[in-house]
Amino acid sequence: MISHPERQQIVHWIEEAVVEGARKAPACAEVGISLRTLQRWTSEGDVAPDRRPLAQRPEPKNKLTEREREQIIAVCNDPEFASLPPSQIVPRLADRGIFLASEATIYRVLKEAGQLNGRGRAKSRQKRKAPQTHVAQGPNEVWSWDVTYLPSRVRGQFFYLYLVMDIYSRKGVSWEVHDQETGEYAAALIHRAVMREQCFNTPLVLHSDNGAPMKSQTMYAKLHELGITPSHSRPRVSNDNAMSESLFRTLKYCPQWPSQGFESLEDARLWVEKFMAWYNHEHKHSSIKFVTPAQRHAGKDVTILEKRSQVYEVARECNPNRWTGSTRNWEPVGAVALNPQREVSEKDAA
Repeated sequence: MISHPERQQIVHWIEEAVVEGARKAPACAEVGISLRTLQRWTSEGDVAPDRRPLAQRPEPKNKLTEREREQIIAVCNDPEFASLPPSQIVPRLADRGIFLASEATIYRVLKEAGQLNGRGRAKSRQKRKAPQTHVAQGPNEVWSWDVTYLPSRVRGQFFYLYLVMDIYSRKGVSWEVHDQETGEYAAALIHRAVMREQCFNTPLVLHSDNGAPMKSQTMYAKLHELGITPSHSRPRVSNDNAMSESLFRTLKYCPQWPSQGFESLEDARLWVEKFMAWYNHEHKHSSIKFVTPAQRHAGKDVTILEKRSQVYEVARECNPNRWTGSTRNWEPVGAVALNPQREVSEKDAA
């Protein structure tokens, strides 16, 4: 945007150049404007100032009112939602038949209010060979499991959480806490998981990393007995078992995590039991369209997501100016792949 004094100076230079014999078009090009711009500036005789800053523009029809913004901030700061991101708040409100705003709008309002903070510490990716991949079309087809440390209040002493999850539903199907990391405990855990889920003699893949309990002879013997196919990550690549690692991150970043450590093995077991009950039956998982793992595991996600879609359609009919396209996609997630193979373009392959 060129100020009024600058416009006057440019017009003065062009007029001097024309007096000296130059043509207007080359003179305008020399100072970086077009002949049409010069004509518009001088159409009223004198050099006209830029009127764009003084223009009265109507407010967008989909602009949030101040009351709506205050309502969004109030809901996000409510004790029930204070520890949740907008991606978790939106589906919870939709389950209650409430549409407050889209996820992006809530993020924008919180950012303007200075209430967004990041916590990521992820390292940059490194090139590795392709990992093993398995696809789950339904529950109890592909499981992922791992062991993580639980600190005690005694320095150097840890408890060990053994946890098996179903990658299709993200449900924790079995878990135990012990004071040692052994293949015997792992084999017993898998046996109890199969009994709990009643999936004997069914094609089941069990994925894990390359830890000692995962590759012990006791563990392999138990998998062979149960007819389970073992699968392992690439050496020193934690991303190959990303779903279990993601669950452990959720566990250790939840507000109730005892940062001072657990007092005893029994205390650790009780805490994990409460956490897994919350995770399976209350936590809205982002990878399965914000339904709980238990709902997905039981096949109830289709009905829940259909109701959410109806809530959005009603909200769109009440205020169509808020949408420029279709409503949010609440279609159920289909098959889930463990370490899905990415499509390689011809340029990358070359």
